[in-house]
Amino acid sequence: MSNVAAITQLIKIYDQELRRVMYKRCGCIETAADIVQETYQRMMTGNLWQQAENPRALLHRIAANLATDHERRYKVRNRYVDNVDFLDRELQSSNGIDPEQIIAGRQRLDRLVEAVNLLPPKCRTAFVLRKFENQSHADIAERLGISRNMVEKHLRSAMQKLQQLDDL
Repeated sequence: MSNVAAITQLIKIYDQELRRVMYKRCGCIETAADIVQETYQRMMTGNLWQQAENPRALLHRIAANLATDHERRYKVRNRYVDNVDFLDRELQSSNGIDPEQIIAGRQRLDRLVEAVNLLPPKCRTAFVLRKFENQSHADIAERLGISRNMVEKHLRSAMQKLQQLDDL
């Protein structure tokens, strides 16, 4: 059986099951589909599916890890939004604060959240794990299955891209 036929067979067997599990976990059909698609891409990278003793378990583990990453990003985004709502209330209640400053700050924060979401997946995950979860470079490297040097490159790349936001 060719590689393409083998991976196609795995997808045929487990696609509906993975989508159902991911939908139950995240509650969104589109997000579940994205997670499942990314799972297949990761499985094919480095031919993980050929090395796995139990391809079904590996598919579920990769999907679960991706869902966890999605949940972390969602929490970070909500933390931004909660903080902005709190700051809006505080600033509006204090005298002398220009409403235009509040709007400008909120727009800048929205651009930052969007910029973080547009980072490449591993770059974004490394950035979120380091800056918001306070994980060490070694922990991030282990979690993503990459070297510490690669983690540092991802973090530098993320910072450069986010600093470009300041230049706009």
